[in-house]
Amino acid sequence: MPLHAASGGVGAGALGALAYAALALAALRLLLSYKSALYALRRLCRCADEWAQAYQYHEVPRFACDGAENPLFRKAAAYVAALPSLEDADAASVLSSASRTNGGLSLQLGPGHTARDSFLGARLAWTNPDGERLVLRVRRHDRTRVLRPYLQHVKSVADEMEQRRRELRLFANIGADGATGAPRWASAPFTHPATLDAVAMDPDLKARVRADLENFLKGRAYYHRLGRVWRRSYLLYGPPGTGKSTFAAAMARFLGYDVYDIDLSRAGSDDLRALLLHTTPRSLILVEDLDRYLQAGGDGEARAARALSFMDGVASCCGEERVMVFTMRGGKDAVDAAVVRPGRLDVHIQFTLCDFEAFKTLASNYLGLKDHKLYPQVEEGFHAGARLSPAELGEIMLASRGSPSRALRNVITKLQHVSAGSAGAPHIYRRNSSWSGTGQQWEEQSARASADSTEADETAAGGPASGGVFGKDAPPMREFRKLYGLIKIKSRREGAGVVPLLEGEAHGPPTPGNHDRER
Repeated sequence: MPLHAASGGVGAGALGALAYAALALAALRLLLSYKSALYALRRLCRCADEWAQAYQYHEVPRFACDGAENPLFRKAAAYVAALPSLEDADAASVLSSASRTNGGLSLQLGPGHTARDSFLGARLAWTNPDGERLVLRVRRHDRTRVLRPYLQHVKSVADEMEQRRRELRLFANIGADGATGAPRWASAPFTHPATLDAVAMDPDLKARVRADLENFLKGRAYYHRLGRVWRRSYLLYGPPGTGKSTFAAAMARFLGYDVYDIDLSRAGSDDLRALLLHTTPRSLILVEDLDRYLQAGGDGEARAARALSFMDGVASCCGEERVMVFTMRGGKDAVDAAVVRPGRLDVHIQFTLCDFEAFKTLASNYLGLKDHKLYPQVEEGFHAGARLSPAELGEIMLASRGSPSRALRNVITKLQHVSAGSAGAPHIYRRNSSWSGTGQQWEEQSARASADSTEADETAAGGPASGGVFGKDAPPMREFRKLYGLIKIKSRREGAGVVPLLEGEAHGPPTPGNHDRER
């Protein structure tokens, strides 16, 4: 008996030790995975709350009673698939997607899965019992307050997502149908890669344009309350090659709108109104070179009258959510003031030749550069008054994209040629982004101001100024200032050296280095 008692005591002690060890491991695991414990606690509270509440269930079947597909099911499924809570759900189906976002993968609410949502302070849940229907669960005391607004919200969000995902198209008028007289359109996928982020423009002005487009997209109720047509018009004007057409394409990409490229010269007097009547809502209507159309031919007044009717006549009000973009090669003073008055053209944006800030944006896009040892010499060329169009700079960088240093040297040489070819003293360009409250116009202007004090010093030092900074016959005072600037550059950046000329341009104007040697 004593032996059996001893063995029983040893067994009880071993079992106790194992029990304590298990409890210790459980406690350690609980401490190490406190997030899991919190999740389990929240889930327990949620289950208790759901058990205590009364719910109402609304089914959204895939097919209607007559066998036709239910459009609401497709929109609800797209909406639920975009819910952030679906990523945190207990289970979800992973499918391959044609979209390039998220690695070509998408989450779907699979059979037996649940996704939660909130709207106007109410908690809702979507379930998929068998894959052929979606069930919306709403608290009974919330159903009259949120059910219909929530379903409208689901439809609007799904429509916006579908609009963003669909393929954009470009339409161009190619004349009229011989039998019916209706406009004929040729279309193709609109695959222009331009984006607002990549456009070389003053950052403040770009932010204002982006905000204006976003407000327009959300302004349906606002425009209706004012009794105005839900339409916005823009005027882009400036020299050729400054990026007006690219900016219009970036606007279309940002809005997710189809583009109707309308050639006014192909349409007769009655066809302009017909063109508008055959465009669709949620579209960007592009009319390029408006000033050339108004100035061409001998019937200028008749052309102007047709253009004004096209821009804000009764036919332009047929259809909503349209953005109209007009471009001009010259300034606003080249056309009648009635054409560009507020109401016909809401936003005016002037596109100028590039300055140094715009050059840095292009260099970042084309060459991937944020800074470079040759930037001070490029900045000196722009400060000398030389200006290049974005198209010229883009072509230089594109040709030498494999060697950023070579591309920058070519840009410097081009700036030297432009500066040497310009007559008169260098001008200081001031970028000015202004807002006109009367016409709600944003303008990016480049105002030239003569350096009066510099001209006075140069005249006193040896006569009137002539040529640019890189000119060959500069006065002694300017040579001294240029030499002082080069010494400062070399002290900041070692190894800047002499900038070589482009191939085939050996007889161009001297660079700062060899010009000093000629003296």
